[in-house]
Amino acid sequence: MKFALHFGNIAYPNPEDAKRLVVAGEAAGFESVIAVEHVVIPTDYETRYPYDASGRLPGGIDMAWPDPLAWLTYVGALTTKMRLITGVLVLPQRNPLVLAKHLATIDHLTGGRLDLGIGVGWLREEFDALGVPFERRGARVDDYIQAMRALWDGDDASFEGEFTSFSGMSCNPKPAKGRVPIIIGGHSKAAIRRAGRLGDGFFPATGAVLDVAGVIDAMRDEARAAGRDPDQIQVMTGCPDVLPGSGKDPLAAVEERAKAGVHRIAVPLSAFKDDLEGGLARFGETVIRQIDD
Repeated sequence: MKFALHFGNIAYPNPEDAKRLVVAGEAAGFESVIAVEHVVIPTDYETRYPYDASGRLPGGIDMAWPDPLAWLTYVGALTTKMRLITGVLVLPQRNPLVLAKHLATIDHLTGGRLDLGIGVGWLREEFDALGVPFERRGARVDDYIQAMRALWDGDDASFEGEFTSFSGMSCNPKPAKGRVPIIIGGHSKAAIRRAGRLGDGFFPATGAVLDVAGVIDAMRDEARAAGRDPDQIQVMTGCPDVLPGSGKDPLAAVEERAKAGVHRIAVPLSAFKDDLEGGLARFGETVIRQIDD
C-alpha cells in the first residue's frame, strides 16, 4: 500500500511551509503528495459543492489555492522520490495541447514523477468566468485525454475529435516514461466508465460516502468490457479509519482497503495540523513502515 499527502497546496501554500511538508513527508515514507485546483472562487455561487454537507467550498474567498502544477513543480525540485499528483485538475478548463506540453515538461524535469488526476468539474460559475461551456464537459474530457496521449506517443502526431483536432504536430520533450499516467477522479457512473475505459488510475471522491468495494468492482467491470486488464488500473481512495485520533486500528483499515482493491490511500493533511513533522514521522513509524514490513 502507498500513502499520499492530500490537499498539499492549500494546506501549505507558502514556499517555506511547502518545503517542510514534502521534506518531512518523504522522510516519513509517504509515496506522493496531492495538489487540488480551482482557478477562481466565486464570491457567490448557487452550485452545490458535492463533497461536504454544507454544500460550500472550504475556506473563504481569500483562501490561497496555488496552481497545482506550479506548486508541484516547486516541491518536485525539493524531493527525489515523491510522486506529484493533481487531485484533481479540472481538465475541460484547459487547452489540451498547452497542457500536454506543460505536463510533459514537469514530468521530464522531475524524472517521471508526475501523475495527472483529472475531473470534469462541478462549479458552473467558475466555468462561466473562464468562458468554457459547462455542458458536455465529460465528452470534452474524453477528447482531451486522447489528444494529449497522441502528442505524447510520438512526433508528427494527428488527432481528430469533436473538440480538438490537429495533424502533423510534434510536442517535445516527451514524458520521461512515455506518458503521464492519468487518474480519473469522481464516483459517478460516467466517471466509473471513464476510469475503466481510459484511466491509468481511479480516484473515487474522498469526501463522499461510498461503497468503495462496489465502486471499484464497477470500474473493473467497465475495464473488462473495454478489453482492458483491470489490474493495471491503480486505485486511490481516502480512509478515515487510518487517521490519527480516529480510534480505529489503522493497520486493519489499510488491510480492508487493500482487499477492496485499493493501491494508494490519500491522507488529508488536516490530521497533522498541530504537529506537522512529528505527526508525519509517527504515522510513518506506526503505519507506513508496519505495512512495508
